[in-house]
Amino acid sequence: MRWTFPSLSCGVRTLGIPTVVYRLIQQALLQVLQPVFEPGFSESSYGFRPERSAQQAVLQAQGYVPEGRRWVVDIDPEKFFDRVNHDILMSRVARQVKDARVLKLIRRYLEAGLMRGGVVEARKQGTPQGGPLSPLLSNILLTDWDRELGKRGLAFCRYADDCNIYVRSKVAGQRLLAGMVTFRAERLNLQVNEAKSACARPWARKFLGYSLTAHRQAKLRIAPESLQRLTGRVKELMRKGRGRSLAHTIAVLNPVPRGWIGYFQHTQSKRPLEELDGRIRRRLRCLLWRQAKSRATRTVMLRRQGLTEDRAWHSARNGQGQWWNAGARHMGAAFPKGYFDALGLTSLLDTQQRLQSRS
Repeated sequence: MRWTFPSLSCGVRTLGIPTVVYRLIQQALLQVLQPVFEPGFSESSYGFRPERSAQQAVLQAQGYVPEGRRWVVDIDPEKFFDRVNHDILMSRVARQVKDARVLKLIRRYLEAGLMRGGVVEARKQGTPQGGPLSPLLSNILLTDWDRELGKRGLAFCRYADDCNIYVRSKVAGQRLLAGMVTFRAERLNLQVNEAKSACARPWARKFLGYSLTAHRQAKLRIAPESLQRLTGRVKELMRKGRGRSLAHTIAVLNPVPRGWIGYFQHTQSKRPLEELDGRIRRRLRCLLWRQAKSRATRTVMLRRQGLTEDRAWHSARNGQGQWWNAGARHMGAAFPKGYFDALGLTSLLDTQQRLQSRS
């Protein structure tokens, strides 16, 4: 039986998308194998495990820093899922799985051909991403690493192939980083991206989209890269919303900030959320200003929103651009936060406060 998977490019990774039948087989294997391996996994491993999440990993990582572990060894793997050695992985699986038929089935899954551009390519290493079984196999392979860290008494958090280790000094961190690079290469045949891996202060690195402040209590904050991605996504959606009604634009936009803040609800820095909320409202005001194309139409729009005749007339004729006007006082007075709240616009700060009040 030969398994072929169409390729789907996702950044620098390749996803192997199984057919419905093969996905069913993988899911069946997962349901049988997970209870076998789950008890042996580390308490500091959070990725792709029942009742565990990335947020839990972030919260545990935060707790290490106030204890005096104010240096982090951030290990960035080199294309982990594409570089897994099949023989090493199967030897780890065989420690607890003795049924030769199951082992053969897993091996065939790993070696399944990859269809790229209509041509089937042989797979000699790596685990196909996109199927239900790969996350479990990744945890099985990395269990040896978790045990090595635990044996040394190290404080660490791992989510899939993303791992941060917290230590008390830079010297200890640098020594540990060198040792872990060697351990992964010799024991697991896995490479580390040395350009992206480092021993640094936790507030200079990010972990699962979060970072920390430099305060002694190490408050959680959203990493700048995560803020930028949301800003870029909102900008893209707003560009698509040109020519559509404000209500329609908000309906299309809302799921993005709602889902985003659902993940980042544990941030303890309010100002970025306030700034993002303000930026989203400014973009919506920019859309309103653009849609009211003439000075006369803009005057009527502002007057209807409660501005005086004189202020509306002068504001509509100020000669400034759309973005400037969207941030000016006359648009803020005409279209305040309450106006967008009434239209159902998701507020990041308000949503976070609601989520935290429930927890």
